[in-house]
Amino acid sequence: MPETAQTLERGVRLLRVIGAARHGATMTELARELGLGRAIVYRLVATLQGQGLVRRGADGRVWLGFGLLELAREVDPQLRVAALPALRALAERVGATAHLAIADGDEAVAVAVVEPSWTDFHVAYRVGARHRLDQGAAGRAILLGRSGAAGAVRSEGELQAGAYGVAAPIRGVPGLEASIGVVALRELPPEIDAAVASAADDLATALQ
Repeated sequence: MPETAQTLERGVRLLRVIGAARHGATMTELARELGLGRAIVYRLVATLQGQGLVRRGADGRVWLGFGLLELAREVDPQLRVAALPALRALAERVGATAHLAIADGDEAVAVAVVEPSWTDFHVAYRVGARHRLDQGAAGRAILLGRSGAAGAVRSEGELQAGAYGVAAPIRGVPGLEASIGVVALRELPPEIDAAVASAADDLATALQ
């Protein structure tokens, strides 16, 4: 592995180890977890600290830096842009409101919504809407993806009376827990499950 690529790989691993440490990590702990010498870890930490990606407390423990928040804020817009073609195609095909939801702790958050252009009535689903992961098709599809399973999940009247939902997990994208789905004011036929699952797979491929 070229030296620059090796340094980058070590830096990424370092960030992951720090992120998993709930109470920060000492240089010794980082060196042990990464299997590297303390001198190398010091250089990595100093480089990342200079970019605001890690910070050191008064006790010397290393934490993730607030500069990561700036990077994270750019993820949702890019995710929405990547998802819009799949959502538009799904909404027009099914004649139902299509949505993309991501996991945020124990909740699912709608980050992109596309309404069909040819229906007289459809469900209004607001970007930023939240609900528990165990409630509604979108959240339960995310839980399904956590288990490693594929397929579609259905819901009826769980979030809105008279609304029917179908959602499928987006699998195979590291670090992303999300689902794509549709919601309508009518019962959706069984073949919609395959269409939603296919849209989820297409989006996963586009994001990889």
